[in-house]
Amino acid sequence: MNKVREVIAYKHYFEEFLLKQPTKVQNKIYKVLEIIETYERVPSTYLKAIVGVKGLYEARIKLGSNIWRVFCFFDKGKLIILLNGFTKKTQKTPKKEIDKAINLMNSYYENKRK
Repeated sequence: MNKVREVIAYKHYFEEFLLKQPTKVQNKIYKVLEIIETYERVPSTYLKAIVGVKGLYEARIKLGSNIWRVFCFFDKGKLIILLNGFTKKTQKTPKKEIDKAINLMNSYYENKRK
């Protein structure tokens, strides 16, 4: 399978989130990441822009009635940087999770500039 873009994790947040999940969920997360890497146009079922936050996206994982989200953003258009993830329990994405993702994204760009 041809990769259209590369997915990498920023710092340890994504990995920590991933390791807390049951194997079944981890496999589903990998499946979604594979779709993001290999599809030219990723369906919004799997990757969606966060409204009101420039450049921030969420990878969307669903298994049965459970939902997980992993925040991410593009760098140079082709690279997707994974940030924090969480289990979604309400209709609305918790503001503290979005704020955390924004802070991580900002610190990524800051470190890059150095």
